[in-house]
Amino acid sequence: MDRLPVIYVRGYAGTTAGINAQVDDPFYGFNEGATHIRVGGDGSPAYYQFEGPMLRLMADENYRLLVRGDQQHYLESADDGSVPPESLWVYRFYDQAATTFAQPPPEGVLTRLWDRIHQSVTADGFDIEAAAAGLYDLVMLVRAKTGAPQVFLVAHSMGGLICRSMIQKVCAEQGRLPAKEVVARLFTYGTPHGGIAFDIGALDWAQEAFGPAGADIFSPPKMYGYLTPGKQFGDLPGPGDDWDPQALDPQVLPPSRVFCLVGTDPKDYGPSQVVVGPKSDGLVTIERAYVRGAHRSYVHRSHSGRYGEVNSEEGYQSLRRFLFGRWGATIALRGLPAYPSDMDTRPEADRWPVWQADMSLTIRGLPIVLSEQLAEHWCPIQINQELARHVDTADTPVPLASTFLMDPRHEAELALERHEQARPPAHGGRLRYVLTLRVFKLVETTSGFLFADHLEQVPEWADTLIVDVGPGQDGDGLTAWAAWNSEVSGPIDLNDPITEGLPPGRRAALAFEPTADGQTSRVELPDVAKTLQVLGDQAYLRLTVTDRLGETRP
Repeated sequence: MDRLPVIYVRGYAGTTAGINAQVDDPFYGFNEGATHIRVGGDGSPAYYQFEGPMLRLMADENYRLLVRGDQQHYLESADDGSVPPESLWVYRFYDQAATTFAQPPPEGVLTRLWDRIHQSVTADGFDIEAAAAGLYDLVMLVRAKTGAPQVFLVAHSMGGLICRSMIQKVCAEQGRLPAKEVVARLFTYGTPHGGIAFDIGALDWAQEAFGPAGADIFSPPKMYGYLTPGKQFGDLPGPGDDWDPQALDPQVLPPSRVFCLVGTDPKDYGPSQVVVGPKSDGLVTIERAYVRGAHRSYVHRSHSGRYGEVNSEEGYQSLRRFLFGRWGATIALRGLPAYPSDMDTRPEADRWPVWQADMSLTIRGLPIVLSEQLAEHWCPIQINQELARHVDTADTPVPLASTFLMDPRHEAELALERHEQARPPAHGGRLRYVLTLRVFKLVETTSGFLFADHLEQVPEWADTLIVDVGPGQDGDGLTAWAAWNSEVSGPIDLNDPITEGLPPGRRAALAFEPTADGQTSRVELPDVAKTLQVLGDQAYLRLTVTDRLGETRP
């Protein structure tokens, strides 16, 4: 896969005082690591040393960090095509709004006091559309100096909105190049793609009406101005009811080239969790943290801080796989029964119970869970709601997980660049992906849930699908084996590929067939799962693998 220049765009710094503090960091937080991780059922903190995404990209993908006192000046003074494309760049858009780079004028005590108060409640000098236009200029400069046709954009929080403003509005105006020609992929950590909503309605009103410290950029009606060509920030009247801030036109940039990391840990972010609510990362609600149709992973991390999303192993593993993974893989539930369109108007005795599923995705050799949607984290898969999106359609996919597979030859090429001997691939070059599912039933009436027959945290069905993926016989494609843990004899780690633990007649690799979505294969659910009302006897998992080689090239 191409190693294109990475441009990092940081998140919201708040007031001028906050901006002044953030510009002291030469890399705007992309260099931050962590030493804490939550483990065990009670989430107890433990020591785990994560170097930070910037250092890991340098170590894992041979990226270079070129500064020489000023990254912007370094680029401007370099000859076209002379800078290596596998390079890291930090977009320092807040510098022009900071007051620390200017010599303070002589002033009295009262003036200094007033300035400090003013700086603590305002963010003078920052404009999101100007930041988006400046990002386009940086992208074009990096392309010219590296010779790379496109760049990777990596953004935290508000930085993702700056990227989207550039992609959706700036690139569409004044004869600029279209976004899909200059942006290969966009990865966002905890970006409020749907704005920020508070549990307390008065705070939503204050944010939109007054925009303290520039916070009105997170108000959905005002987002319309900087995400829509030909519109201006704060224009009235605002968008119609049919405008969706989380929608991205595939003609502008296909959502398949966007990845949204969604945080689900509000308690580690401080006081904002009180006004945002539990279904969030402490600042951004789960339902507003993604672009519709984009790839997603759910991690039990907070918006920032000691247990933040950017400085997490979970975030980095998704970042690396999304940027450099050769193949994309998705798993969805198919063959489910039709969801009746009159469900909400039926007598209570005839309504379906509430069906939810917990999901977690892990990879052999990693100390973290790559993605997890759990009821205890306020984000289970709501099967009823997923089916209701496609009323009376018998075969509708319920998305479960998506990830990206690295090409084993990629690691060998990186080792050759480092003048190292490539390590022999472990497990015959096979990677192991593990999808755990637990399906729960809750009986609900107009007055609430019924708990008379309820067993807390006891699923109606639970099992683990183990998928081993290795190189194909031709050395270029893939071969995959899959088995449910309940059907495997002996320890999982001693069966490799996993089908070695099945009866001899069931040990063959999965059969894939080409479809419009990619190469697909069918994995049957265990018989006991098919007895559940919400799954039915036709239910199965559909595994889809797409080759991303050349996907983004203009």
